[in-house]
Amino acid sequence: MSLFVERRRPALSPDFLLRVLLAWVMIAALLIVTNLASIIAYRFPDPDDALRLVQVRDLLGGQAWFDLAQHRVDAPGGGVPMHWSRLVDLPVAIVILSLGWLIGQGPAEMVALIGIPILTFGIALLLAGRIAWRLVGDEATGFACLAMALSVPVIEQLRPMRIDHHGWQIVCALAVMNALMARRPIVGGWVAGVVMAVWLSISIEGLPLAAAVCGVTALRWLRDRHDSAWFVGTLQGLAAGSAVLFALTRGMADLSQYCDAISPAHIAAFAVGACGATIMARVEPLPRFAQISGFAIVAGVTFATLQGIAPGCAGDAFASLDPLVRTFWYNGVSEGLPIWHQSPGVALQIAIPPLVALVACLQLAARNGAWLRRWWLDYAIILFAAFVVSLFVARAGAVAGALAAVPLGWRIREWLRSARNLRRPGRRVLVMAGIALALLPAMPLTLLSMARPAQASSGDSPILASSCRIGTSADLLNELPRGEIFAPFDIGPELLLETDHTVVATSHHRGADAMRMTIAAFLGTPDAAHEALKARGTRYVAVCPSLNEPTRYRAAAPTGFMAHLLEGRAPAWLEPVSVPGDGQLNIWRIRD
Repeated sequence: MSLFVERRRPALSPDFLLRVLLAWVMIAALLIVTNLASIIAYRFPDPDDALRLVQVRDLLGGQAWFDLAQHRVDAPGGGVPMHWSRLVDLPVAIVILSLGWLIGQGPAEMVALIGIPILTFGIALLLAGRIAWRLVGDEATGFACLAMALSVPVIEQLRPMRIDHHGWQIVCALAVMNALMARRPIVGGWVAGVVMAVWLSISIEGLPLAAAVCGVTALRWLRDRHDSAWFVGTLQGLAAGSAVLFALTRGMADLSQYCDAISPAHIAAFAVGACGATIMARVEPLPRFAQISGFAIVAGVTFATLQGIAPGCAGDAFASLDPLVRTFWYNGVSEGLPIWHQSPGVALQIAIPPLVALVACLQLAARNGAWLRRWWLDYAIILFAAFVVSLFVARAGAVAGALAAVPLGWRIREWLRSARNLRRPGRRVLVMAGIALALLPAMPLTLLSMARPAQASSGDSPILASSCRIGTSADLLNELPRGEIFAPFDIGPELLLETDHTVVATSHHRGADAMRMTIAAFLGTPDAAHEALKARGTRYVAVCPSLNEPTRYRAAAPTGFMAHLLEGRAPAWLEPVSVPGDGQLNIWRIRD
């Protein structure tokens, strides 16, 4: 007999909404308090968040909806076309437009910077809690919300000031899982497909998970011929949704085949897959062998379509990066690297909760029968896919952590029930330790580091780009004649945000030529840098000496241009500009 509630239980009952609301209010308050220093200092978690606000400002300032280029990055080269989506700009722009006339542009932006991530977290809690509420029960719903709140990878993407797209990826993943609970396969399939289209429009990093979801819907068809609409509806929704979103957010002016964003090649591949699935459904019933062969043919033709139209998009989207850019930029972005390149604490936070949740999914499947057994097996497949992706791309651990929250909520509830019934204190302590490990897997390392004697920090330790407060010098910078600033990638977005100047490059790979020039100039001799900058017409050089990026250049080229700047030996063709503030920002004017 099943130990769990029937899924037809009202999914948005007042009791459920109150539980999630209370959890969200407490989590939101905690997030604001713990991030208050960053909020007051106007310090962004990542340079991408600053550039996202620049993009929104450009949109509100009159830049065309379909024009996604950053025209103040590599301006002599025509600007840098961005692979970002207007879907993420939209909520930020709406908040600023709605409140700007009432409280002013600056305060309205701050409301958006704090409110949008908090609201996104609330939506994620609602979606995760809805699954737990319908399938596991009241108490587990609260624990699922707790698991979300204690997941470091999730918190990192949903904290105040984090307005980039990663939080919306979490929402899309949970929305897809909600769609897979639908009673009617065609409705659930279409909703899942359209949500995945939104997800991929926001970030093509969701493609492996989209493939896993399509695989699960195909498995449902294999289990029961009456469930063919899951597979068909999902592919139809994905194809139609991708085409509509491309038209609404990209337009028809640029039909180039990009590998880092949904392009016509991807839409064509999705359409071929949807047509193949529809044809398969029309000729049912098929023998089991023919059915499996049909799935293989649909997958193969879909892949062949993408490969035929855009060959490079079937593999690594960054395979064509210049070796110098790959070495000094791509391989230095920690969140984009595999889990084995992370610190032990970060690796544990990414890996342990999904692994515990996977075991919980299998236990849930074993304790149930009929549709609930199948559903939890499906959940385990998608969670496993998310976990595997997170092993190779650390930032994908946020999606895996969010999906893990639901089965973790059930597992924690069961552990607590067992602890209440245990008479031996030792066993009860072990159970509580298991709960702590599932929710806070890095705590043993934290306690160990606290127990060790303090050591001097290494000069190579990473420092956030935002610790260099450009805003404190914005007035001075804006008084200088407008021109191009040559600076490390990580401070480029904040220079764009705080000033009217342009920059040579930021850490966005479509501007790879300017990125390569920047790296080569910092690594090369001062004379070579002078020639390169003079050819561009660059007017200023800016460096934050305390940040990690400049120290990497100095370590790689101890006699290079950056090393001279960091050692206070600026060449004669640079004239220092007196900069107020904390001394972390150095500015030079290039002499004529």
